[in-house]
Amino acid sequence: MDNPLVQVEGVSKVIRKQVLVEDISFHIPGGSILALCGGNGAGKSTVLRMLAGILQPTAGDITVKGLRWRESRKAFSAQIGYMPDDYQFAQGLSAEETLTFWAALRKVPKRKARVEEVLALVGLEDKRNALVNTFSKGMRQRVLFAQALLAKPPLLIMDEPTNGLDPFWMNQFVRLLQGIRAEGHTVIFSTHQLEIADQAANQIVFLSQGRNVGTGPTENFREEYGSLYAAFNHSLGLS
Repeated sequence: MDNPLVQVEGVSKVIRKQVLVEDISFHIPGGSILALCGGNGAGKSTVLRMLAGILQPTAGDITVKGLRWRESRKAFSAQIGYMPDDYQFAQGLSAEETLTFWAALRKVPKRKARVEEVLALVGLEDKRNALVNTFSKGMRQRVLFAQALLAKPPLLIMDEPTNGLDPFWMNQFVRLLQGIRAEGHTVIFSTHQLEIADQAANQIVFLSQGRNVGTGPTENFREEYGSLYAAFNHSLGLS
């Protein structure tokens, strides 16, 4: 693969002698959508936090556009929009105020217009003045998705972004990701919902107990095993 946008090479993470992730490797070309698939405790969030620079690997190497967090923290972080799996929003701030604050932190140009744009993308334009801490889980997820989009980063990293979404917004999420990819952005998201991975991603990494147990194009897994479910079960030795 020539000049991949993201390179993860032999990455491990150990905390208090507990191995959370062991010897993970994968490369992602620009303009791809990669789904990290696995159950609870598979290591998905740990991998994403290392990719985002929140955690540092115990071993191995991660580069984004050739940049390493240890060497170029500011430039590395500027490449990434990160959506955590949950977030404690500030009390008393509306959706618009929350996004305006994040836009200022990221030095987003034409902040007011960009905030309006991302609110519309996630279907919250009519809730711009409502307090975020009163939102449902699904609505909070959409605010988090919006903030990750604000700076139009080359790489979006999202941890379980469809948790709490209703069926309509699950479908909208897939459409939004496809639109982002069409604009040349790269997306990495984690999920335990294989149907979402199948619809949204063109690249898959299966994780189990902190190890990479399968990597490849979504289409290849479908052709070889008939479905992502069958491919995932095979990767776990269940078929």
